[in-house]
Amino acid sequence: MTALPEKRFPSTADRTDRPLTMRGVVEADLPELHRVDREAFPEEPYHYFELRQSYDIHGDRILVLDDGQSLHGYVLFVTTSDGYVNWIKSLAVTPELRGRGLGRRLMLEVIRRLRTEGVHQVRLTVEPTNAAAITLYRSLGFSLEGGVRKGYFGPGEDRLIMTLGL
Repeated sequence: MTALPEKRFPSTADRTDRPLTMRGVVEADLPELHRVDREAFPEEPYHYFELRQSYDIHGDRILVLDDGQSLHGYVLFVTTSDGYVNWIKSLAVTPELRGRGLGRRLMLEVIRRLRTEGVHQVRLTVEPTNAAAITLYRSLGFSLEGGVRKGYFGPGEDRLIMTLGL
């Protein structure tokens, strides 16, 4: 796995005002990564084994926000084998830190990295009712690809597909 440079930026992670570091995930982070995912997506979090497999296959494609004691967000992004398209598989920020620009910072770092790699397009799916996420993605330049895709992830699992040309 390629070591990723750390990025520090101020944020109020909790009442002690510990700064958050954006860095690549390591194996020891998996329990915390699972906790963040459960907090961010309480109705449908990834199973631990899914995060484990994502780490094993795409560990160099997971960035986390770390305050030195616990994680507060992550992004998982995967590029197709031809290097042309990248999919954002998951973006999560713990509920207590939402609205502070952390999802934007994670996404901007991913977009920066993908541009340097020569990726041409970034794609993602989002629940049609997730107004905050849709607003974030639009503000980053993503556009809708068609309308609601009914049953995209199975019955009752509708999604919007959004794309960004790089």
